Amino acid sequence: MQIWMAASEMAPYAKTGGLADVIADLPAALAGAGAEVTCVLPFYRAIWEKIEVEDLGMDLSIELGDRQVRARILQGKADDGVRLFFIRRDEYFDRSSLYGTTRGDYDDNSERFIFFSKAACQLPRLLNQRPDIFHAHDWQTALVPLFIKLEKQVSGFFSGTGTVFTIHNLAYQGTFWGLDFPMMNLPDEFYSPAGLEFYGNINLMKAGILFADRLTTVSPTYAQEIQTQESGCGLHEVIRSRARDLHGILNGVNRQKWDPAVDPLIPAQYSVNDLSGKWTCRKALLEEMGLGADPKRKLPILGWVGRLAEQKGLDILLPAMDSIVDLPARVVFLGSGDDRYEQELRELEKRYPGSVAVRIGYDNRLAHLIEAGADLFLMPSRFEPCGLNQLYSLVYGTVPIVRSTGGLADTVRDWDGRSGNGFQFRGYDSPELLEAVGRAVAAFHAPGEWARIQAEGMREDHSWDRVAARYMEVYGGI
Repeated sequence: MQIWMAASEMAPYAKTGGLADVIADLPAALAGAGAEVTCVLPFYRAIWEKIEVEDLGMDLSIELGDRQVRARILQGKADDGVRLFFIRRDEYFDRSSLYGTTRGDYDDNSERFIFFSKAACQLPRLLNQRPDIFHAHDWQTALVPLFIKLEKQVSGFFSGTGTVFTIHNLAYQGTFWGLDFPMMNLPDEFYSPAGLEFYGNINLMKAGILFADRLTTVSPTYAQEIQTQESGCGLHEVIRSRARDLHGILNGVNRQKWDPAVDPLIPAQYSVNDLSGKWTCRKALLEEMGLGADPKRKLPILGWVGRLAEQKGLDILLPAMDSIVDLPARVVFLGSGDDRYEQELRELEKRYPGSVAVRIGYDNRLAHLIEAGADLFLMPSRFEPCGLNQLYSLVYGTVPIVRSTGGLADTVRDWDGRSGNGFQFRGYDSPELLEAVGRAVAAFHAPGEWARIQAEGMREDHSWDRVAARYMEVYGGI
């Protein structure tokens, strides 16, 4: 099967979030399942020094309204054998960031990604290579299914090509003013409520939802949530109209990067059958974060790695911190984001020296050490389409405490005294979070119980091979 993917980022070449990790791992797993996979990406400045590329000496002429804009085609190859094509247009992609700066999004993001989506759709014809499946991801490439659908009406090139669109985070929809609509060169009928029009604007995400043959999102629970007014971000009725074609498929864990048995970034490796290395990592984490020694493991360590944003639950976690420290427990934070939360965390660290430690920014080595060295991992998210850190935590024997939403609800089963791999709470408030933390800390102090919770999580299969098999089922059903 020939599978083409269009995406706006891919680790390690260009990354702002979890989408980049998925576009690195899913194509590799599909290739491992026997598919021939091609990924199409913008050629950002960030990519120049990260991969060797070949200029194919080919150009595409892209129609943007009444202009013709040229795109240069570059080719590379990932270590896992996935073929890569890059769309080069320095005017759009030779910039310091992918989507914007600290001052805000780039003003021409609609033009940039309309251009990229058109180029991605024209590339197979230029190369005379028809995909069996063209899979687009998030708003930046959501026009791809529509462009392919329209091309089928005027030529036979894509006659056997099915389209899939994945919603990674519905909160980011690519909504722009209606004056950008002519750049798409679409019939006027598409600027309507039945098309891309959205309260006087254009909504690129809506195009993918309406016109792809199949839709996926990154967890079964999130697939249900986005059909509700509460979580549908204004598109719930549109998504509900495609419910029969919507599949919730959890993301996986790349065990080459996240596996305590082989992880080169932690001071000692370990497995479910021998956790002694985890205690070495625990000691190293305390030392690294400037917290006092705890040789008898009397004080549980709660870890946090992620964006410092309201979505991640900081507005209910921070008011609970006094009570968490009083349990007693220690908490370590790694992340960056809203200035307000960064400042509040710095103040907490000053107020509780020896109990709270904070590192602002992102450090991959420290992220691995927190996953390995912490006892518990906090993810009290307001919403979480899938989540990756709770999966890493399960693999590392670091018991997650999560709010029951999205992929967190699908992957973390609340410990009931007999079975479970973590702790859940439902209501989005500090008292319910504290109740879950209290139950988790009580289990931590019951060694036999704790070992059962850790083992249950560590033995689960969260591999990308399992995920790839589910996507192949979706592709095969078109």
